[in-house]
Amino acid sequence: MNTSEMLRLIDTISRERNVEKEALFTDIEQAMVSAARKHFNALDTDEFSAEVDRLNGAIRIWRGDEEISLDELGRIPAQTAKQVMIQRFREDERQSIYNEFIDRVGELTTGTAQRYEGGALIVQVGRAEAFMPRSEQIPGEQHQPGERVRCMILDVRETGSQVKIVITRANPDFIRRLFEVEVPEVAERIIEIKGMAREPGHRTKIAVSSIDSKVDAVGACVGVRGSRIKNIVDELGGEKIDIVRWNESSQILIQNALKPAEVVEISLCFELGRATVVVNEDQLSLAIGKRGQNVRLAARLTNWDVDILTPDEFTKSLEIMETTIKEVEDITEEQIDRLAALGVISVFDVEEIGPEYLVETLECSPEQAEKIAEIASVRAQQVAEEQQREKEEAEQRRKEEAAAAAASPEGEQQAAAILGDGPLPEPTEDSAPSGEAEDAESEDSDEATEDDGATHDEAIAAAAATESEEDQTTDAAANGESQEALEQIIDGEDAADEDAVADEEEAEQTTPPTSG
Repeated sequence: MNTSEMLRLIDTISRERNVEKEALFTDIEQAMVSAARKHFNALDTDEFSAEVDRLNGAIRIWRGDEEISLDELGRIPAQTAKQVMIQRFREDERQSIYNEFIDRVGELTTGTAQRYEGGALIVQVGRAEAFMPRSEQIPGEQHQPGERVRCMILDVRETGSQVKIVITRANPDFIRRLFEVEVPEVAERIIEIKGMAREPGHRTKIAVSSIDSKVDAVGACVGVRGSRIKNIVDELGGEKIDIVRWNESSQILIQNALKPAEVVEISLCFELGRATVVVNEDQLSLAIGKRGQNVRLAARLTNWDVDILTPDEFTKSLEIMETTIKEVEDITEEQIDRLAALGVISVFDVEEIGPEYLVETLECSPEQAEKIAEIASVRAQQVAEEQQREKEEAEQRRKEEAAAAAASPEGEQQAAAILGDGPLPEPTEDSAPSGEAEDAESEDSDEATEDDGATHDEAIAAAAATESEEDQTTDAAANGESQEALEQIIDGEDAADEDAVADEEEAEQTTPPTSG
């Protein structure tokens, strides 16, 4: 056996796979013991022992106190030793990978995209393969093989005979790590990230504060001309990031979180954990955001259930609550105002908080509280039905308006321009579609198109015939004028000839004869 070659291979494996050399020597000794047991068909594991010299690589095997020569072992024991060594080496490598990455959980890393397997992205990170589940990918993002991928190590776990390394780009902590890299003040804990709410691929809201009064938290995160935040947005593929100034006051924090919408009033109900935000009509869509995204992220950032109302809706809700509660005897306006000041602004809130809270807040009797809760529940059901009915009516009006807009004749102006007359009759449902819808119509629409085309052709032919008649009339008139002019010219020429003949005769009579 070439012991120097064996020592060189052990050293190479130790360096490439980050495995201790002592562990490899121990694996070889265990493989030799397994080979000896196989050769002698022994069951006692303590009967055999082996030793590998760490300096020269010499291998010695004993059975009890008797040393066994390696030449006595045949091909089958050698194959057993090989399999045991490979298995033990893989186990050592797997343990090494686990120990390396378990300490890196939560760190940013960069890998190379390899392939997709069942929707999960396989990324080569160092000497290990990590996988990014579909749930941890940014929606709509695709990576090509060989592309560099920046991600965060989310979890490391042992599953059977392998180590699974889970990486992420959709986790909110991924953005936190990016801020720590791009903004030194965040890494040095001068600026603290107080809260974060994210919808991967769309928008992120992050609340920051500074422990140093000389450092502006928002300005430091944005950078000069947006240089710092631009790097983060580019890394996220254009995902929008809203940086919100943190405030211990929930009202101010909610107001900051809903920007750029302007807030008129905020009412907090600590019992329900609900914030009622009043905004003007022109700010309503801006506060809610696209598909409710802005208010949804603001609610998650502030840990408040946020309701957006217009001033009219807010006033109407208070009036309904006041009218309902006044039906109970001995309930004053002062008690109602106290309830509204605590954030209870609708009959739905009164129904939800229950009688116990009413007894404590309004300082009324349990019977009165029960009565208030009962009538509020009935009134809340009525209001819900009214709101549902109004919603259905609004939806119906919207559908009718959409149907009316769809039924409007799009080709009316074109037909009028062609005919030079009034508009054509309104097209029916069988008329030909226009734009993108034309490609999606069936054969019926094609037939309708031919019919309409024929109608248009007839109209055009009629217009052409009319124009032709006018041209003929004009030509006839022109020809008549030309004929009259020609006759005048001829008559003038005849008269001139007659005058000339008369002058010649007169001249002959007055001229004396010449002498011979």
